[in-house]
Amino acid sequence: MTTTRTARSGIRGRITALRDRGGRDRGQTAVEFLGMTPFIILIMLVLWECALIGYTFSLAGNAADVGARKGSGAEFASGTACREGALRDLPDAWAESAQVTCRRGGSLYEATVRLKVPVLVPGLFDLDTEIKGTAGSPMETQSW
Repeated sequence: MTTTRTARSGIRGRITALRDRGGRDRGQTAVEFLGMTPFIILIMLVLWECALIGYTFSLAGNAADVGARKGSGAEFASGTACREGALRDLPDAWAESAQVTCRRGGSLYEATVRLKVPVLVPGLFDLDTEIKGTAGSPMETQSW
């Protein structure tokens, strides 16, 4: 019987100890959340920068494709048509530093677009990364 009473009182003792803590832990969750907030913000910034890198890959490929198609179909000034086509749909943050190279290569008209990845917070970190997109389009021949 002594063992049974000890076991019961042990369980009851733990429960009453939890009840008797009162307000000692009040606000602990708020303090922990405030402590983690800078890490949460930093992770969000890094994820957003990764999204910008992926979007830059997409923009570079699309701009090169449009530039190559415009250049291959142009009758005159194919280089100007290629450059204008490549830069037309780029957002301002990417268009400012875009480098477009257009050239005729055999039966293909090739366009290469280099874009600099914009940085979300310039003072925090600078990637200084360039993404290159390359595309080719078959030359269109004019038949008279």
